[in-house]
Amino acid sequence: MFSKFLPRKTNFFDYFEAHGALIVQGAEELVLLVSTGRFEVFDHAHRIRNIEHEADKVTHHCIEALHKTFITPFERNDIHQLISRMDDIMDFIHDTAERIVIYKLQVMKSGVQELADVLLRATKEIKHAVHELRAFKSDAIRQRCITIKRLEDESDVIHRRVIGELFEDEQNVCGIIKWKEIYENLENATDRCEDVANIMENVILEYS
Repeated sequence: MFSKFLPRKTNFFDYFEAHGALIVQGAEELVLLVSTGRFEVFDHAHRIRNIEHEADKVTHHCIEALHKTFITPFERNDIHQLISRMDDIMDFIHDTAERIVIYKLQVMKSGVQELADVLLRATKEIKHAVHELRAFKSDAIRQRCITIKRLEDESDVIHRRVIGELFEDEQNVCGIIKWKEIYENLENATDRCEDVANIMENVILEYS
C-alpha cells in the first residue's frame, strides 16, 4: 500500500530517442514521396501515416508517464514542450503528405524537394541531439542546435524564394493555394525543429 508514495522514475530519454527516430523515418519517406512518380506517392503517404500514428503513441505515453512520475531528469514543462514540439514536426510531415495526395499533385515543384531535403537534415540533427541529451553532452548538443538553426535559416530563404516564384509562374489560383499550403507546412515543420533546438539549449543551460 505504501508503493504509491514511493518516487517513480521514468526514462524519458527513451521516449525522446524513439520519437527522434520516427521523425527521421517520416522525413525520409517524405523526401522519397516528393522525388518519385505518382504511383509511389500513395505508398509513401501510407507509410508516413503509420509513422505518424506511432509517433502519437510515443507522445501519449511520454505525457502520461510525466503525470505519473515523481522524479524527472529536468523540468516537467521542458519535457512536455520537447516531446510536443517533436510531435508537431511529425504532424506537419503527415499533413504535407496528405495534402499532396488529396490535391492529386503528380509533378513536384523543385521547391518542395529542396524544403523536404532541408527538413530531413534538421530531423537527423534532432535525432542525434536527443540521444546526446541522455548524457547531457552540452557541447555536442549546442553544435547540433546551431546546425538546426542554420538549416531553419536555409529553409526560410528557400521558402521566400519559392513563394515568390509561385506567384510569378503559377497561373491557376487553385494551384497557388495548394502549393502555398504545402510550402508552408514544410516551413512550419522546420520551424518546429528550431523550437526543439531552443528547448534543448535551455535545458543544457539550466543543468550544465
